[in-house]
Amino acid sequence: MDTTPNDLLVLLAVSRTAKFTTAAHNLGLTHSTVSRRIAALEKALGGRVLARSDDGWELTELGERAVAVAEQMETAVAELESPGQGPETVSGVVRMTATDGFSAYIASPAVSKLRRRHPGLSVEIVTVTRQALQQRSGLDIEVVVGEPRVHRAEAIRLGDYELGLYASRDYLAANGFPATVEEVSDHRLVYFVDSMLQVDDLDAPRRLFPEMKDALTSTNVFVHVEATRAGAGIGFLPCFMADQHTDLVRLFSDSVAERLPYWMVLRPDSMRRPVIAAVVQALQDEMLAHQAALEGRKLPR
Repeated sequence: MDTTPNDLLVLLAVSRTAKFTTAAHNLGLTHSTVSRRIAALEKALGGRVLARSDDGWELTELGERAVAVAEQMETAVAELESPGQGPETVSGVVRMTATDGFSAYIASPAVSKLRRRHPGLSVEIVTVTRQALQQRSGLDIEVVVGEPRVHRAEAIRLGDYELGLYASRDYLAANGFPATVEEVSDHRLVYFVDSMLQVDDLDAPRRLFPEMKDALTSTNVFVHVEATRAGAGIGFLPCFMADQHTDLVRLFSDSVAERLPYWMVLRPDSMRRPVIAAVVQALQDEMLAHQAALEGRKLPR
């Protein structure tokens, strides 16, 4: 049996969503039709193109090669449908994951600016703080903290950001300003839930202040900021977020600072899709524009 172009495009849709049901909805097909076409493609190619995982369907090595061909077909069809716009048409859906702070302060404005020039672009952002996945079907871009250790993927360093100790002015008035770094341990910490922290690079406050007890912990960095502002304790916060609030005071900035990198992880050959290449460039440009704030060197404007 010969491989049909439609079967390849069905596989492409499944690879971007990791689920037959979502791919079927996007294509206007039924779940059973998607299943039949994937089965026909596997029979034609003589091997499995998809394998089950906890998060849905993942591409096999054969599937990745098939998807590379499908992406070329998709680009060619887009050129035919938009002859006046040429091969660099930026349209379609890009799916990405990133941390809460990065999603709000870097990705959101970057995508908004890009959409002004390319209204056919749509970006889906899922906020998570975790290590890069080894399999990423259904995802086009992952932004993670710390250098990723991944296989069959392209990793690009975006730049650094800094975290520091912060407390609200009201908290310091009520509880006293720690006179030394050592006295910080006498206060309570606002930070990530230790047992749920999946990124080793974010262990700084427990490494620097092992005797410091928790006050309020959360998996969401916006909760860290607001809890610190509300006086729950001393927060270990990203400077580019905390420095936007005049009611927060940074403590011991010369001696307590943690510089961490943002990395971007892409599927192999993703940059051949103009829409992904455009989003990647937009994220890089936004990081550069806010470099000083990210590194804790000035207030964001």
